[in-house]
Amino acid sequence: MDLVIFVVLCGIVVLFFKKFSSFIYFVAMTDIFLRIVTFIKIQLFKGEIYAILDKYVPANIPAILANYSEGILYTILLWLYVIGYIIFETYIFKTFFRKG
Repeated sequence: MDLVIFVVLCGIVVLFFKKFSSFIYFVAMTDIFLRIVTFIKIQLFKGEIYAILDKYVPANIPAILANYSEGILYTILLWLYVIGYIIFETYIFKTFFRKG
């Protein structure tokens, strides 16, 4: 289910913003958000709340990819994810050096 939600949200971002950079920013923001929630889940919650969060909130985007793919497909999707993060880093560097 989490994959369906993520794909639908990516589609909405592409339809509304129509720029590749918006898609890259959305993927990075989603991954960072999931990692923050996972950190909070591990550090603060125990017992039933942790179990609920662990069941319904994935750790990060590679965890979502691992749940729904395997083998060569997983490897290809993971490399696309890494390439997306490389593009995200170039956008961050461009913005940083333009302002500074």
